[in-house]
Amino acid sequence: MALWKRVGKKRRIIYPQEYHNAMATTTSPALAATTRIDYAATLDQRSKVLTLISVLLGLFLAALDQTIVSTALPRIVADLHGIEMIGWVSTSYLLASTAMVPIYSKISDMYGRKYVLLFGIVVFLLGSLLCGLAGDMTQLVFFRGLQGFGAAALTSIAFAIPADLFAPLERARYLGLFGAVFGLSSVVGPFIGGLLTDNLGWHWVFFVNLPLGVVALSFIVAKLPRLHSGLKPVIDYTGAATLLLTVTPFLLALTLDKNDHPWTSPLILSLFAISAVGLILFLGIERRAESPILPLHLFRIRTFTLIALIGVTVGATLFAAIFFLSLYLVNVLGVSATAAGTTLIPLTLSMVIGAMISSQIVQRTGRYKPVIVGGMAIIVASLWWLTTLTPDTSIWMVRLRMITLGLGLGPALPMLNLAMQNAVPRSDLGAATSSRQFFQQIGQVIGSAVFGALLTGVLTTTLSADLAPFQAQLPPELAARFDSSALRNGMGAGEGASGAAIDPAVQIDQAIAGQFASRRDLITRALRDADPSAIAALRADPQLPDQQKAILDRIEALPAAVREQALKQALSQLDEAEQTARASGRALGEHISAALKDAFTASVTTIYRYAIWLAVIGLMLSLFIPDLPLQRSSSQSIAPMIE
Repeated sequence: MALWKRVGKKRRIIYPQEYHNAMATTTSPALAATTRIDYAATLDQRSKVLTLISVLLGLFLAALDQTIVSTALPRIVADLHGIEMIGWVSTSYLLASTAMVPIYSKISDMYGRKYVLLFGIVVFLLGSLLCGLAGDMTQLVFFRGLQGFGAAALTSIAFAIPADLFAPLERARYLGLFGAVFGLSSVVGPFIGGLLTDNLGWHWVFFVNLPLGVVALSFIVAKLPRLHSGLKPVIDYTGAATLLLTVTPFLLALTLDKNDHPWTSPLILSLFAISAVGLILFLGIERRAESPILPLHLFRIRTFTLIALIGVTVGATLFAAIFFLSLYLVNVLGVSATAAGTTLIPLTLSMVIGAMISSQIVQRTGRYKPVIVGGMAIIVASLWWLTTLTPDTSIWMVRLRMITLGLGLGPALPMLNLAMQNAVPRSDLGAATSSRQFFQQIGQVIGSAVFGALLTGVLTTTLSADLAPFQAQLPPELAARFDSSALRNGMGAGEGASGAAIDPAVQIDQAIAGQFASRRDLITRALRDADPSAIAALRADPQLPDQQKAILDRIEALPAAVREQALKQALSQLDEAEQTARASGRALGEHISAALKDAFTASVTTIYRYAIWLAVIGLMLSLFIPDLPLQRSSSQSIAPMIE
C-alpha cells in the first residue's frame, strides 16, 4: 500500500522501503539502521481502517474454528471411533499454536506482518482441508496440529498490528473490536457447527474455513500493507529451536493423561527434564543472540514482567472459570451440552461490552491502570461468587455470574496488552505482544493440568465416601453402574436418546422394572404354558415362595383353570412387590442423584476457591504496574529500559 509524502505544496506516492531509504538520507547511518518505519504516522486513516479489517478477518477465521470444532467432536468420535484420542484433537492444536507464537512474531518484526499472516492463513487452510478429509483419529490429530501451526500466525500477528497502525492513546479506541471478534465467533460458532454437522456432516466444520479463508486472503493481499520494520533481518534459528525444545516437552508433560502417565512416571519426569535443559540452552542463546526470538532485556521493563506474570494467572483462571463450568451445568443442573454452551454467550457478550466501554474510557482519560485494576478486582469478586454455586442454583443465576466475570475480563485483557505495548521499545512490539499471549496460553495449559488433577482427586474422594452407603443397598450388577470411577465422567449414569444423562433414580427404576418384567414373563410361561425352561429357571430361584414351588412340582397335572387362577394370583403378588421395590428404588436413586450433584458442585467450587488465589495474585501484581502516560504519537521516544 502506498504512503504519501508532502513535498512543498505537493504530495507524491512513496512506498515503505523508499520511505525507509528517505529516512536514511536524513539521519546518521547508525540511527538509520535502528529506525523503524512509522506506519502510524505515514498511513492515512482510510488505509488504517482497511488494514484493521483485514486483520480482524484473519483473527475471526482462527477464533471461529475453535467454537465450530468443539460442537462437532461427539459426531467425529462416533464416526472415527477414537474416543481415547479425543483430548489430542485440541491438545495437538494447542501445542503447535503455543510454541509458534513467539517465533512468528519475531519473524514478522523482521520481514513484515503481511507475509507471515498470509503464510499462516495458507497453512491453516491446508490443515483445515486435510482435517475434513481425515480417515481416522490419528490423521485428524496430526492435521489439527498443522492447523494450529498456521493459526499461531493469525492470532500473534493480529494483536501486534494495532501497535503498528495507531499511537497508544489512539490504539485504546480499537482494542474493543478484537474482543468483539471473539464474542461474535462464540455466538455464531456453535450454531454454525451444529447446523453443518447435522445437515452436511462433521467434515464441513473444517471445509467451511476454505471459503472464509479465501475471502480473508483476498482482502489481505489487496488491502494490507507489508508492515515491514525496515530493519536488517537476522534470524535466530538456534533460539527458535531451543524454544521449541523448551515448550513442547513441557506442554506434553502437562497435557498427557495422568491416569496412563502419572506425574511421577518416567515419561513425565523425562519430559520435564528435557524442557529444563531446553530452557537453560534457550536463555544462554538468547543472551548472546543479535536478534533474539524473545528479547531478554524486556524482562528489565517492570511493566512487561508484571504483565507476563499476570498473563499466566489470568490464563489459568480463565480456563478454570469456563471449562469446568460446563461440568457443573451438565451434571448438576442437568442441561444439555448445547444449552451449556449457550450459557457462555453472556460471558462473551459482557466481555465485548466491557472491552468497548473501557477502551473509550482509556482513550478519553489516557490512563489504563485504574481500568486494569478494576477489571482484575471484578474477576476476583466473580470467582468468589462462583464458589457459592449450589445444586439448587438456577441457570439464570449462573448466567449472571458469567456476565460479571465478562465485565472483569473485558477491560483487563485488552488494557494489559495496551499497557505492555506502551512500555516496550517499538523495535520489540511484535515480540512483546506475542509474549503476553504466549504466557497466557501457558497459563491455560497449566490450569488445565493442575485444576484437572484437582477435580479428579476431589470428585473421586467425595463420590466414594458419599455413594458407599447407597451402593450397599443395590444388587451387585446395579451397584457397579454407580461406581465412583464411572460416575466421575459425568455420563456413568447412562445416556438417553438425546445424549443427556439419565437421572440415577430413573435408571434404577428402569432396572427394577426390567427385572420384574423378566420375572413376569417366566411365571407366565411356567404356569400358563408349562414351559420346561421357565419352570427350571423358577425352581433355581431360592427366593421362590413355597406355594409356587408346590404348584410347579405338579404343574402338568393341574387343570388349565387352576393354572390360570394360580397365574393371576402370582402376577398380583408380583405387581405389589414391584410397586414396593420401585418406590424404594426411586428413593434410593434420588439419594444417589443428590450425592452425585453435591460431589460435582463441591469439586467445581473447590477449583474456583483455588482459582481465586491466582486471581488475587494477578490483582496484586496489577497494583505495581506503572501508569505511564499513553504516547500520543508513535514517533515519541520509547519507554526507558528500566522503569
